[in-house]
This record gives sequence, structure tokens and C-alpha cells, in this order.
Amino acid sequence: MKSKLKLYDYFNIFLFFTSMAEATPPDPQTESLLNLKSQLTDNSNSLKDWSEKVTCCSWSGVRCNQNLTSVISLDLSSKNLAGILPGKHFLVLTDLVELNISYNSFSGEFPTEIFNMTNLRSLDISRNNFSGRFPNGGLNLKNLILLDALSNSFTGPLPIHLSQLEKLKVLNLAGSYFTGSIPSQYGSFKNLEFLHLGGNLLSGYIPKELGSLKTLTHMEIGYNSYEGVIPWEIGNMSELKYLDIAGANLSGRLPKHFSNLTKLESLFLFRNHLSSEIPWEFGEITCLVNLDLSDNNLSGTIPESFAGLKNLKLLNLMYNEMSGIIPDGIAQLPCLDTLFIWNNYFSGSLPKSLGMNSKLRWVDVSTNSLQGEIPQGICSRGVLFKLILFSNNFTGTLSPSLSNCSTLVRIRLEDNSFSGVIPFTFNQLPHISYIDLSRNKLTGGIPQDISKATKLDYFNISNNPELGGKLPLDIWSAPNLHNFSASSCSIYGCLPEFKSCKSITVIELSNNNISGSLTPSLSACFSLQKMDFSYNNLSGTIPSDKVFQSMGKHTYQGNANLCGRPLKSCTAYSSRKIVSLLVACLLSILLMLAATLGFYYIRQRSQGGYWKMLSFLGLAHFTADDVLRSFGSPEAASKAVLPTGITVIVRKIELQGKNKDVLLHVLTQMGNARHVNLVRLLGLCYNNHLVYVLYDNNMQTATLAEKMRTKKKDWSTKKRIIYGIAKGLYFLHHECYPAIPHGDVKSTNILFDDDNMEPCLGEFGFKYMLHLNTDQMNHVIRDEQQKDIYSFGELVLEILTNGEMMNAGRLIQNKAKDVLLRQVYMENDVSFSDFKQGQVQRLVEVALLCITSNESHRPCMEDVLRLLSEAEKGLNR
Repeated sequence: MKSKLKLYDYFNIFLFFTSMAEATPPDPQTESLLNLKSQLTDNSNSLKDWSEKVTCCSWSGVRCNQNLTSVISLDLSSKNLAGILPGKHFLVLTDLVELNISYNSFSGEFPTEIFNMTNLRSLDISRNNFSGRFPNGGLNLKNLILLDALSNSFTGPLPIHLSQLEKLKVLNLAGSYFTGSIPSQYGSFKNLEFLHLGGNLLSGYIPKELGSLKTLTHMEIGYNSYEGVIPWEIGNMSELKYLDIAGANLSGRLPKHFSNLTKLESLFLFRNHLSSEIPWEFGEITCLVNLDLSDNNLSGTIPESFAGLKNLKLLNLMYNEMSGIIPDGIAQLPCLDTLFIWNNYFSGSLPKSLGMNSKLRWVDVSTNSLQGEIPQGICSRGVLFKLILFSNNFTGTLSPSLSNCSTLVRIRLEDNSFSGVIPFTFNQLPHISYIDLSRNKLTGGIPQDISKATKLDYFNISNNPELGGKLPLDIWSAPNLHNFSASSCSIYGCLPEFKSCKSITVIELSNNNISGSLTPSLSACFSLQKMDFSYNNLSGTIPSDKVFQSMGKHTYQGNANLCGRPLKSCTAYSSRKIVSLLVACLLSILLMLAATLGFYYIRQRSQGGYWKMLSFLGLAHFTADDVLRSFGSPEAASKAVLPTGITVIVRKIELQGKNKDVLLHVLTQMGNARHVNLVRLLGLCYNNHLVYVLYDNNMQTATLAEKMRTKKKDWSTKKRIIYGIAKGLYFLHHECYPAIPHGDVKSTNILFDDDNMEPCLGEFGFKYMLHLNTDQMNHVIRDEQQKDIYSFGELVLEILTNGEMMNAGRLIQNKAKDVLLRQVYMENDVSFSDFKQGQVQRLVEVALLCITSNESHRPCMEDVLRLLSEAEKGLNR
């Protein structure tokens, strides 16, 4: 009995101590972190292992000292956490050396209590949504080496007190809404190596005191809106390797004192208002790898001293007012891979050795006054993938060596005076996708193996009047060919059979000597949007298939022996039948004439003036009476069914206060604009008071807005829609002269022509027409283009969020980019480890550029298309 009692006592003692152990509270640091967790939003349950059952030193993101007695590092980055960050729970972490809460969705003001952690050496709060003024109190962080607050929503002035942190090496305050000037005190940092203040709302003058930062190696202060010039004192920053003051509204000269920056590797000063010549002394910055001075007002020549820039890879001088010849020394640079000098006034020849001494990848010298021949060795190092030389005065033959340049993707040589045969052997150009040789003096016909160009999307050889030759028999079987243009080339022979035209959308063959008949096999080209066979020697009957009938009279005119709708009838009548027909027609005409005169009389009295009809490609030949009878007197917008059954959208423009001739000229330009991503403008019906604009209404499916409401789209479909919209706007802004702003870019104006989700921009130009006036035309065009770009950015975000984010420009002004990214990731089922994340992020970044409040910082649609193309497959221009 005694032994049993002792055993019972031992058991009770064990239970007592066990319960005592369970009742023991966690240590203060563990308890504090648990309280922190309880006040955060953790939708991903990323802190699931934070439990009071074990010490905090074993939790994810927590690192303790060797004795496991104190927390020294807390890393909560990329854990999808949100909420207001309570600062009081950090007070107990007195030994904390590193704190990283980046890539989350914390909001509200940043807690000042964190600034009492005097041992802190690294503080990363980047890519959150902290707002309000950056708090004072940082003077306690005497040991702080790194402060990264990139991409938040801080407002107010930059924090001056940080300049007193003597150990600070990295300061990143970019991507918020800081205002005011850069404090002059920022020139007093003792050990600062990295300074990033870009992408805020900073203004005022750049302080000359920054030149005292002798330890700084990296400075980005661009994408703000300063006043005045670049301080020459920056040339005293002797350790500087990277300098970016792009898009900053700066004016004046380039400081020749930059020659003192002997360690500088990257200099980005593009998109400012800098003027005068590039200083000769810039050639002494021998460590330069990247030099981008584009989109300024620079004049003068490229300094001969640039021959000393032996490390230079990128030279970008595009969009300036520079002139003179390109120095031979540029061709001697051993590392040069990208040469952009387009949109200047350069003359003379390209250096003969260009491409022979470096692995040249991308050359764009378009829109200058250059002459001579293409250097024979421009692709001798075997990596050239874009050769852009259009709108110059180049002459001579195209070098056969270009066919050996298997890396070529894009060739634009249009608007020059090149002669001789086209030397391309397409099976040796496996990556070529875009070729434009139009407006030259080429001969020898189109290469017969063009169908072997498996990635060729665009081929334009138009306006080479002595080209000659026949069309290759298998030309339409090129698997990715969308646009084929060979007008005014003296091409003869018959049209090849259209048996394998899977992708072709545009065929332009006007003003040639093509003979034979139109074969019904053309109907196989079911995505065909535009064709032009006018002014050839075609004969026979135009087939009745829809693809032929939908193109309109202009497609076929100028072929004397071609008949059938929409041209003259092919029916052969006997003389008696003709007489009978004439009598019947005469009676009908007399009856119709009486009705028509009455109709016109009423209409002219109410609206004034005779009505005229102007038809564009794709609209059958109607009289004004035919059209007016179809819709009576429409309001601003309506639909009408024309006599042949074609449904059109009718838009009314009142001419009061507008110049009729100017308006009709622009509308005619719009009518001749044809692109796969534009709804066609079919015709005009007008008098002295009104213009009725007829848009195609062949779209049978819903608008983009309706499609987003009914069903979410997959990622590849969204990309295709965004890219298609961008191509349509690019065509309007940059391929039409003068440019045609859309004026009303929104999801309800995006339609689809078939099930492949290829978007078409509807209503283009209509709202712009309402503001048009002769003396303000250029001003209106610029303003409307800016609105298009802004609306495109909003539309991209609407597409990426499945219609949830409409009118996003106003909604996200105070939202950090990474908060927005997380929302977009969620809408597209993209995780942080997803391979698609990079693509999503790049599209969001393009959208944000488009909706930035400062118009001068927005990209043009050409830049937008380039950024989208680079994000997808690295192609542009």
C-alpha cells in the first residue's frame, strides 16, 4: 500500500510541474511578436509557424543571436502581409540589427517607434503603401547603414535629418510623392554610396551641394520636374559610376566638368531640354558604358573625342537637333552594340568599318540626311538583329552580305534611293519578321523564296517603279505573313492561287501590270481586312463571295476588262432587251426623280445645301440619296441599314464653327486609314451644314466592356488584346500624316471581328473631329494624343483587373505600385514565384507610365509599343 501511495504522489508531482510549465508565459520578445502577428492581415497564412508553443528564435523570418536569447534580424519580406504596422511591438527588440518588411501591403503612417532601435543597421520598408510624411526621429539610428523606402506613398518634403546619419551608405526614397526641393543638406552625407530620389514630385533647383558627396557611386534623381540647369559641381563626385537625371525638365548646357567623373560608367540625361553642343571633354569619360542623351535639344556634331570611349556599348542621341557627319572613330569602338541617332540632321556616309570592330546588334539612323551605301561589314560580327535606315538619302545596292546575317529580325530601309536587286535569301534569315523596302529604286523582282521566311509578318516593297517580275507562286503560304504591299512596282503576270493564306490581312497590289482573273480561292483568306488590285490589267468577273464584295469599288477600279459588282454589270443583253430595259429604266427614273426632287427640296430647306457622298474602300457605290433614305435624320449616334444590307454606325458632326474643307480633308485621311486593329470608316454624306460619318458595323460580337463583364479572359488573351489596341493607336498616331488621335479610348469602343479576340478600335477620330479648327489643329492633335495615351494606360489596368479597375488614373494616385501589382497578380492567378510575374509587372509599369500626371513623362505610343514588344519578344521599330 505504501509503494502504491508513493507512485501516486510522484504522478501528482509530475502533473504539477507539467501544468506549471504550460502556464509559464512566453519571453517578452516572443510575446511581442505574437501580438504583432495578431494585428496584421495575413491572408496567405505566411506566419503560420509563429506559435507560442516554441520560442520565436525558431520561427520563419526570425534570426537570433548565438545564445538564442535575443532577436537580431526580422525578415517579413514578400509575405503578403497588410494592415497598419503597430510600432509598440518593436520596442522590446532592442538588439535588432536588420528589419526587412518589403514587398507587402502595409499602409498608414510609418511607426516612429522603430526609430528607437538604436542598433539597427539595415531598414528595408520598400514596396509598401506607407503614406503621410516621413517621420522625424531618425537621428537615433546612429548605426544605420541602409535605408530603403522605395515605392511607397510618402508625401511632403524629403526628410532633412537623415543627412546627419554618418554611417548611412544607402538611401532610397524613390517612387513616392515627396514634394519640394532636394535639401542642400543632402550634400553633407559622410559615407553615402547610393542615392535614389527618382520618380517623386520634386521641384526647384538641384542643389550644387550634391557635388560634395565624394563617396557616392550611384545617383538617380530623375523623373521629377526641376528648374534650371545641371549643377557643374556634380563633376566633383569623383567616385560616381552611375548617374541618372532623365525626364527631369532640365535645361541649359551639358557641364564639361563631367569629364572629371573618371569612374562614370552610365550617364542617362534623356528626355530633358538640354541644348547646345556635347562638350568635347565628354570623350575623356573613358569608363562610360552607357550614354543616353536622347530627346533633348542638343545641336552640333558628335565630338571626335568619342573615339576614346573604348568601353561604350550604348550611344543614344536620337531626337535632337544634331548635324554633321558621323566620326569614323565611332566605328572603331570595340564594345559598341547599340547606335541610336535617329531624328537628327546628320549627313555624309556611315563609317565604312561600322560593324567590323564590335558586336553591333542594333543600328537606328533613320530620319536624317545620310547618304552613300550600307557598310559592307555592318553584320560581320554576326549578331546584328535590327537595321533601321529609313528616310535618308542612301544609294547603291543592298549588300549580299545581309543575307548571311542570320540574326536579323527587322529591316527598315524605306524612303531612300537604293537600287539593284533584292539580295535576300530567306531561308538564311530564319528570324526576320519585318521588312520595309518601299520608296526606293530596286529592280529584279521579289525574291522567289519569300515563303521560306517562316516568321515574316510584314513585307512592303511598294513604290519601286522598276522592280518588275512576277509574284512568287507560293507567296501567300508564308505562315505568318500579315501585311504584303507591292503597289507601283511594275509587277506583271497572274495572281497566284490563294490556297494557303492563313494569316494574311492586307494585300496591296495597285498600279501594276497584273493580268488574268480574280480567282475564287481568295475566299480562303478568311481574316483578310484590306486588298487593293486597282489599276492593273485584270479581266473577267469579280466573284460574288463576301470577301470580294465587302471591299468596295476602289479595290477594283482601273481594270478596264473587269466587271461585276461593285463595278459595272457583266450581263450581255441583246439590242431588243437593251431597248426594253432602257424604256423601263427611263420610266423608273422619271418616277424616282419626282420623289427624289421632293425629298431633296424638303431636306435642303431644313438643312441647306446639296448632299454629297464620299465612299471609301469597302463601301459599295451609293448616292447620297441612298444613304440618307436609310437613316432619315439621325441623332448624334445611330445605326442604319444601307440598300445592300450593310449595317453602318452613323455619327453626326455639325459644321457650325468648323472649317468644312479642313474637316473633310481629315475625314478623308481617316477613311483611307486601314489597319487590322481599326474599325473601318466607310464613307461620308455631307452638305454645307452637316456631315454624317459612316463606320463599319460588321462586328457581331460584344464590346470589350461586355466581354469583361461576362467572362474573365486568360493571360495570353489579355496580352493579345492590349497589344492589338496599342498597335491600332500607334498606327493612328505615327503612321498617319498628320496624326489622327482616337479621342475616346475606352472598353466600350473596343470591338472584335471574330473569335480570335483581335481587338478593333471603334469610334476613332470622332470626338477629335468635334474640336477641330484650322488655327488650332496641331494643338488639338497633341492634346488629344496625350488623352489617348492616358486612356490607354487606364484601359490596360482595366483589362488586367478583369474590369474591376475602371478610370484607374484617379484611383491609384495614392496607391503604391506594389500594392497595385499584388491586386493584378491576384486577378490573374499569378503568384510571386510564377514565371508570368515579370510579364504582368512590365505591363503594369507601362500602364503607370501612361497615366503619370506629368504629361512630359508619358511615353508616346511608339514608345509604348516598343516597351510592350520588348516585354514580350524584344522587337520594336
